[in-house]
Amino acid sequence: MLEAEVVRLLNEQINKELFSAYVYLEIANYYADESLNGFENWFFVQTQEERDHAMLIRTYLLNSGEKVTLNAIAAPGHVYADFKTPLTVAYEHEQMVTASINNIYAAAYAAKDFRTMQFLDWFVKEQGEEEKNTSDLIKRFELFGEDPKGLYMLDNELASRVYAAPSLVL
Repeated sequence: MLEAEVVRLLNEQINKELFSAYVYLEIANYYADESLNGFENWFFVQTQEERDHAMLIRTYLLNSGEKVTLNAIAAPGHVYADFKTPLTVAYEHEQMVTASINNIYAAAYAAKDFRTMQFLDWFVKEQGEEEKNTSDLIKRFELFGEDPKGLYMLDNELASRVYAAPSLVL
């Protein structure tokens, strides 16, 4: 059995990951409305990844003999004034998720829960990638996105992103 605080935090993280999927689906919908189908695709793939992160944590809890509790998922409710704003929202959101993962890791460390720490190692690495990807997307938008031809080319490039299920073995 896991320590109660670690279980509580992991259950909260499931909700945060599902909320992340909502954030990215909202962003994908925004870009779809703006006919930026590549940006829509990129964020729809991100939606799928976040959903899978929640399912990985769910499976870990169940495999550990713990109860999974689900809470309501709030609507993201962002309003985007321009094409860059959703990118900034995504980057800031990833920073929040990283802080949450780090908090769970710290609780597992305090409990000497080495199995959970090992499980979370994948998420720590993943969050590094998530922050870099969203930061790079902002930088690339700043370089190319203000020019209509550059925006078109960046949109076409983002359309090529494909979903790949996580390879974490539980």
